[in-house]
Amino acid sequence: MGHAKEAAFLLLLFINLSFSYAQLSQNYYSKTCPNVESIVRQAVTAKFQQTFVTVPGTLRLFFHDCFVEGCDASVIIASTGNNKAEKDHSDNLSLAGDGFDTVIKAKAAVDAVSQCKNKVSCADILAMATRDVISLAGGPSYAVELGRLDGLSSTASSVEGKLPQPSFNLNQLNSLFSQHQLSQADMIALSGAHTLGFSHCNRFANRIYGFSSGNPIDPSLNQTYAKQLQDMCPKNVDPSIAINMDPVTPQTFDNQYYKNLQEGKGLFTSDQTLFTDSRSKSTVNTWAQNSAAFQQAFIGAMTRLGRVGVKTGRNGNIRRDCSVFN
Repeated sequence: MGHAKEAAFLLLLFINLSFSYAQLSQNYYSKTCPNVESIVRQAVTAKFQQTFVTVPGTLRLFFHDCFVEGCDASVIIASTGNNKAEKDHSDNLSLAGDGFDTVIKAKAAVDAVSQCKNKVSCADILAMATRDVISLAGGPSYAVELGRLDGLSSTASSVEGKLPQPSFNLNQLNSLFSQHQLSQADMIALSGAHTLGFSHCNRFANRIYGFSSGNPIDPSLNQTYAKQLQDMCPKNVDPSIAINMDPVTPQTFDNQYYKNLQEGKGLFTSDQTLFTDSRSKSTVNTWAQNSAAFQQAFIGAMTRLGRVGVKTGRNGNIRRDCSVFN
């Protein structure tokens, strides 16, 4: 009897997961808010013209949202006196304010159209805005699946252990991504987003100062690059100093990230391990040579990432204000 119950539960779980995916479609708002994509794109473009940080800020926000409780805009919720929300967990404190602002401005633009008011979820606006910033930075444009509802819960404690850390090796990365049905290839493709954005010195200081007593610099790091990093990040560093993840083309979405790994210029251990580990090295080499293949893989990985933990039915709603529960 126990086995039968377990099988029934697993079947139900599978049906629920399938239903969540089935709810997503590219034309989800065709009747309720037919121009939603162009409204969002216009708002995102205006924000992009004010500051480039819009691009990495929004892209990182989407990833951090989806990996904790699923793609439900729970990361945008502001903490209140009795609830410390996701965004205030230590792993999220470095999320750029411009990412949050992009979603809030796009939501305001959508709600300014009477037909669309309170019809489009913050989670979907974040998914669309992410596609738009990638495109604005020279990356591929792609069709976004829509139909997510906004989550009903956001707690700092839910973030614990959910996000990849700069010190992760390949096994740790694969283990974390596989929990969301994302493959090693998906993980390597999504890591390519580090072609944009920046990191604070304390996230990689161990690689340039504290690797071992014999050699304080991580030997997998390009030694010339390591010296440059030491110049930019003195030992007693101001934690607010930010370093470009890609030292070559930091404001262009391209495949330079993989070329950097080939030269030992991956900023994090979790970046460089993709090249030093033989199980992932061939993928890095392929995408370093073939930009089109990387872009196709990235689109596929982003689409699958966007399906993680989608809220439907009574498990979500459409927030009137992205930063506050209704």
